[in-house]
Amino acid sequence: MIAIFDRLQSIFRTISPTDILDVAVVAYIVYHIIKLVRETRAAQLVKGILAVIVIYAIAEQIHLNTISFIMRNILQVGLISLVVVFQPELRRVLEQVGRVKFSGRQFAFFGANDEEKMARSVRTQSMIQVVSESCAAMSAQKIGALIVIERTTMLGEIVKTGTVVDAQPTPELIRNIFFPNSPLHDGAMIIRDNKVYAAGCFLPLSDNQTISREMGTRHRAALGVSEVSDAVVVVVSEENGTISIANNGEIQRGFNKETLAKELVSRLTGEETDQPGEKKRGLFRRVKR
Repeated sequence: MIAIFDRLQSIFRTISPTDILDVAVVAYIVYHIIKLVRETRAAQLVKGILAVIVIYAIAEQIHLNTISFIMRNILQVGLISLVVVFQPELRRVLEQVGRVKFSGRQFAFFGANDEEKMARSVRTQSMIQVVSESCAAMSAQKIGALIVIERTTMLGEIVKTGTVVDAQPTPELIRNIFFPNSPLHDGAMIIRDNKVYAAGCFLPLSDNQTISREMGTRHRAALGVSEVSDAVVVVVSEENGTISIANNGEIQRGFNKETLAKELVSRLTGEETDQPGEKKRGLFRRVKR
């Protein structure tokens, strides 16, 4: 027992702070890789690659030369082919890795003086109130709506699929855009810098197979754009008037005018608006990717 204790002490003496940092960084990277590929086709890809590596290692140890030759060539040539086959998954992973993890308030206020911060905060609050009021009105009339609030990830490719509006948000403007049979009612509205920047835009649909069948194309499109960007997406169901929010590949349902405004303030500015003792999001169903 003493010999084991002495050996452990000698091992710990050889560990430097750099070694600990090295292991921690590798563990962090591996954890996030597993988190990114979990519950996707890429998860099966990783399992297949690990199986090939294990077979190759065993074949090398017991000198199965033919199998070793085959496995070695599969690893060399197959990885290049997999980049082509799994291009959508790899693109999604790289988009998530490259996404800047600043809060809306940090990004918006970076490099601004106090007056600019205050003015931007007022515009954001005004936009949130307009969106909340408009969505509540459309919910009561069961008018479908899809509103994408752009944050740090620019949505230029999506904007190109619609019509540039570049107008100050008002309840009348938003309701007119989504009014049934209007030219732009079927697409998504993009809000950029607290202005209605574009409308009638087409969004990428999510391939998440766990989405409830109650949710239609609008909800799948909202999840789709939230999976590839940090946008906050508000959806009003045309069937039952339910108001939902999609963000980071998750969707929450069951908002009204007041709770929608609180949630948007929290997500877009980082300010906590719940009253003490109130459980945030406790009443809303969440669908995870």
